[in-house]
Amino acid sequence: MSTKQPFLTDIQTLRDRARQHIEQGAVTAGYQADRETVLKLLNEALATEIVCTLRYKRHYYMADGLSASIAAAEFLEHAQQEQQHADWLAERIVQLGGAPNFSPEGLQARSHAEYVEGDTLREMVKEDLIAERIAIDSYREIATYLGDKDPTTRRIMEDILAQEEEHADDMAAILEALPA
Repeated sequence: MSTKQPFLTDIQTLRDRARQHIEQGAVTAGYQADRETVLKLLNEALATEIVCTLRYKRHYYMADGLSASIAAAEFLEHAQQEQQHADWLAERIVQLGGAPNFSPEGLQARSHAEYVEGDTLREMVKEDLIAERIAIDSYREIATYLGDKDPTTRRIMEDILAQEEEHADDMAAILEALPA
């Protein structure tokens, strides 16, 4: 029986590599993605989540009318989840040796989604649905780009993507239930 493991670097090599460049924390020699590109994408996703949090918060406070209570509850829940996504992204940016960009200056330009307030409950829900659809497409592309080069970031993006798909379903259901 052979002791050679075809898929795993030998233990001594792993140990030796781990001692090199320890100031890079979680980023080891085995990291295969273009870190600068990944950090740029993560900061764009962070901006997207911040913009979505702000938009959902505004919609939560501005929702009124007969159908508003159900929508407002969803707005608040989604705002809290978008904030959690922003926190996950910021944490990952730091793990990769970057700095999360929370600056309000340029926030809209960095965000994939737009900040559209909407005047009526129907317009608010519609804008939230549009923003979720933008996030779904852009996060799916980011996850595909990462592939096997950065599985941790890919999983984070996939987890966020799954919640964004739930948000889109929620907004579509509310939109359908609202009078035209």
